[in-house]
Amino acid sequence: MDTTASYSGLPALPCVWMRGGTSKAAFFQAADLPADPAERDRLLLGAMDGTDARQIDGIGGGHPLTTKIAIISRSSRDDADIDYLFGQLVIGANRIDYAPTCGNILAAVAPFALEEGLLPCSDGETRVRIHMVNTKSLCEAVLPTPGGKVSYQGHTRISGVPGSAAAIELRFADVAGSSCGALYPTGQAQDVVGGVAVSCIDNGMPVVLLRAADLGITGYESPAELDANDSFKRELEAIRLAIGPRMGLGDVSARVVPKMTLLAAPITGGAIHTRTFIPKKCHDAIGVLGAASVATACADPATVAGAMAVLEDGAAAISVEHPTGEFTIRLTAQPDAAPAVALIRTARPLFRGQVLLPYPA
Repeated sequence: MDTTASYSGLPALPCVWMRGGTSKAAFFQAADLPADPAERDRLLLGAMDGTDARQIDGIGGGHPLTTKIAIISRSSRDDADIDYLFGQLVIGANRIDYAPTCGNILAAVAPFALEEGLLPCSDGETRVRIHMVNTKSLCEAVLPTPGGKVSYQGHTRISGVPGSAAAIELRFADVAGSSCGALYPTGQAQDVVGGVAVSCIDNGMPVVLLRAADLGITGYESPAELDANDSFKRELEAIRLAIGPRMGLGDVSARVVPKMTLLAAPITGGAIHTRTFIPKKCHDAIGVLGAASVATACADPATVAGAMAVLEDGAAAISVEHPTGEFTIRLTAQPDAAPAVALIRTARPLFRGQVLLPYPA
């Protein structure tokens, strides 16, 4: 670990704070962190402040979307250039969950790797093969690098992010069952839990799909309204706890997966309207790989989503509506396999420097 003492002896850890899609994360090179996972997490929890819901004594943002960690290194795999280990800090629990990955933060991995000199930039466009360590799956990121330098300027807009930026295309060919071992982890397209029909799917992210109306809500409520509805949230969590073991995830009471996604009819020209919980707080949008799983379910009429989705005949692009806009997923059929997924995100670095730790390294 490479730390530099400063400010009365407090150790300083190299860090880049980056936006990826609609999330933010503290990015670290694995070489700057202890090899021992327990010691590594002790430092990261100190940097972010894992004990306080406001994270007042660390750089965490006090919200699940802004309390994320990315650990990056060169990959030893022949089919990958970069290893990406994602950590979701469980706010107030002083714990980092490494079970899921994060597709939004994934969008910032290739720019970080290129800027930090872990890989060379090509002139014009650079392709980076990323090994998502959490789920043991692969993604190819394609980003503009005119003159051999990463460009963040562009005209691409994504819902939930102000302004425009350069497009980063993320291509996933084989993420089905990455966390649960199968596209439909329970072995079927629909199940019933507590009298409620659900579809459990994992095409990059374990997701449980439910009709909002089956839980006595419309599915068009604001995230704040849903977060304030205690009786509804108890019912939703009871379903999550019951279905988790059947998805091969075991006891999920202390895990951030599966994500719970409520479905309603589209209202802005998309295929489906959603509200997603991560897992106990309503998302202001929807996660990248969560949207991929929802879109995959929309394409299958046997699922809860497929029965509700409004799709054009032969459509390869599926628009998933969420509280702050929509997320378009492009699906490509593969022989004897789940559809391949491609999508567009944007990213940019917010600051680069050193985070001061509250105790000696």
